[in-house]
Amino acid sequence: MPLQKLLLIIAICYSLPSLSQELFIHSEPASTLPARSLGVKVSAAIVPYDVVFDRPAQRYSGEFMIGVSKNFSMKLDAAFANMHTSSLEKESFSFYGKYRFLSKDDVHRHFRMAAFLEACYSYAPFHNEEVELGDKTGISTGIIGTKLLNKFALSVSASLTQLLDTSRFNETVYVPTRIYQALNYSFSTGCLLFPQEYRDFNQLNVNVYIEFLAQQTLTQHKYYIDCAPGLQFIIKSNLKLNIGYRIELTGDMSRLSRYQWLFGFEKNFLNVWKRKTS
Repeated sequence: MPLQKLLLIIAICYSLPSLSQELFIHSEPASTLPARSLGVKVSAAIVPYDVVFDRPAQRYSGEFMIGVSKNFSMKLDAAFANMHTSSLEKESFSFYGKYRFLSKDDVHRHFRMAAFLEACYSYAPFHNEEVELGDKTGISTGIIGTKLLNKFALSVSASLTQLLDTSRFNETVYVPTRIYQALNYSFSTGCLLFPQEYRDFNQLNVNVYIEFLAQQTLTQHKYYIDCAPGLQFIIKSNLKLNIGYRIELTGDMSRLSRYQWLFGFEKNFLNVWKRKTS
């Protein structure tokens, strides 16, 4: 079973000593954006070989993030791509909201849990068996748990995705049968490589990550497990540069690609508006 394989990978990685922060590249932590803050993020996903069009493909996305309160943040995302079309076109837009409902904070350590909801509308044609928002229209909801211990971070998540493509609600019979719902799991951990000792906020931070992303469909019994290592540079505490790679370890579903590169740039703006006073 794919879930058993993922749990085995988690057990192996959890036994490895390391140092880290919780600014994962391919997944979300339970922590939310600081209250009264804004953020912008630009990402590029590069697929070396697109099986639909027999060529390389790319996706460019922009995110606008808002820290509504200390426990709730949200983001809006729009993407352009040529992964499902012959030329670069608008692909999708989405909304993501995250509510942190548990925080046990201490000096240099904390444990947090959050629930999230994501809704996406996609212009892309329906390709492949993978149940992925952005590629397809739908909603996803789930839960995240993140543990920070000194410089080590560990995060796990589980979610349910339901595709709402119009083909799900008509009487057309598709061959092969289309898949519209799946469970998703992630396990993320990382290591702070530099600096070993903080002197000020202007120091360059270098983090290395390894994440495991898995999916199990609720019909047709298809699955995949991906490994996604990454490298992150943090400049002056609020400017992030991400480099990630994602590759399939095992799986049996048809997908757009079994490996891709991810590059990202993120900037946060703290205390953008003042706290309301009575």
